[in-house]
Amino acid sequence: MKRTLYLKLLIAYLIFAVFGFVVVATFMQQMTVNQLRKDKAEELYRAAALLSEKEALALYRNEISLNSMKSSLDRTAEFLHARIQILNPSGLVVVDSAMPIDVENTVTIEGFDITALSGSFYSISTFYHLFETEHLSVAAPITLGYAVRGYVVIHYDMSLIQDSSNHLLDIDYIMLIILFLLSLIILIFFTELVYIPLRRIIAATEQYAAGNLHYEISIESDDEIGYLAASLAYMAQELARGEDNQKHIVANVSHDFRSPLTSINGYLKAMQDGTIPQEMYPKYIDIVLNETDRLIKLTNNLLTLNNLNTQGMILELSDFDINMVIRRTVATFEGTCREKKIAIELSLTGQTLPVHADLTRIQQVLYNLIDNAIKFSHKNSVIRIETTEKHNKVFVSVKDSGIGIPKESVPLVFDRFYKSDLSRGKDKKGTGLGLSITREIIRAHGENINVISTEGVGSEFIFSLPLSEQEEDEAED
Repeated sequence: MKRTLYLKLLIAYLIFAVFGFVVVATFMQQMTVNQLRKDKAEELYRAAALLSEKEALALYRNEISLNSMKSSLDRTAEFLHARIQILNPSGLVVVDSAMPIDVENTVTIEGFDITALSGSFYSISTFYHLFETEHLSVAAPITLGYAVRGYVVIHYDMSLIQDSSNHLLDIDYIMLIILFLLSLIILIFFTELVYIPLRRIIAATEQYAAGNLHYEISIESDDEIGYLAASLAYMAQELARGEDNQKHIVANVSHDFRSPLTSINGYLKAMQDGTIPQEMYPKYIDIVLNETDRLIKLTNNLLTLNNLNTQGMILELSDFDINMVIRRTVATFEGTCREKKIAIELSLTGQTLPVHADLTRIQQVLYNLIDNAIKFSHKNSVIRIETTEKHNKVFVSVKDSGIGIPKESVPLVFDRFYKSDLSRGKDKKGTGLGLSITREIIRAHGENINVISTEGVGSEFIFSLPLSEQEEDEAED
């Protein structure tokens, strides 16, 4: 079973919880005990020092009685929850808050040696076997006449410190539990905002990989996850459209190849079996040649468009006069225009209008646009070609007054093999690739081409080209 991201997160959360309790139970407990012990030792030492400077010193000066001293120690011991003793340097117990005064039966702590506290002002032990459990003991010297006459020793049961530590640790455990519960909110947010959308995205990618490009991702979010889902949906939409276009292209190519091939096959068989008499051969051979020319044109256009999309277009940029190129291209349609009684009117800016582009490719663009305009123009109509200069760019317009393009078809005219219903009757030899090639050439120059058309009125194609740098410099001067 593979580990999912969510499982890994849960494992990490549990590890964090276990280590959190281990840290509190070990390191935090020891640190708490050490800190409480240190704080209590300082508190007891201040109390011992205060007693040695006042009551104990007064006792050794015979200023107060043992009974008064005992009463004072008892009150202080009760307040501190401790046991207080006054010891002679030899370990003789002078006063003990836990024992009544008995001058005849004195108690001596065997082996008492104050030097055992050297290096620290407190010790943790049974204090020379005085106690059965460990106690925190501090000692403050009683000094009289530059001599140590005794010690005030305070003992505090370590079990009380441990109880205080446990109480604080209980608070730490409660805070830790609250912290873990609060961190569950983060886990819930992660589940709702990241994990579940991520699972939906994974499911969508699996559907797309299986070929279901129309699968919808239902993620409504404005963050990066939502953007990822939207990008993935957009990618699938584009792939689906590409797949649909591919099917459409194959269907169109098959149709455009099948029609002339069927025609060629039919005429050749008719000539072979004698259906067409020999004297009619020249006529039908011309028809067959026209159909083969159509196939050659379709094949060449397909190869051209494929090379533009796969290899990119290599442009041979140069400065040339776009007005001259327009005049030369128009001249090649003189015979066609004469047959259809179509006039081409030129409205060109200036005698010369230099642009920086690929001459051969732009000739191809002009040829496609003019051929398209003539093909869909009525007899006795006018085609207007115009050039204008604006913002260091040259705009070329080819406008006809033909059948026009339906409004719903205008966004599709540059798609491969697209032919509107109005054009199918007139465009018998068209491949539906001319405008696609035109757009790719203009895009390769980093420019744009647009179409404005009204059904029954005519169409206008406008494309831009960069003005030559020499012309720009002259305009600035």
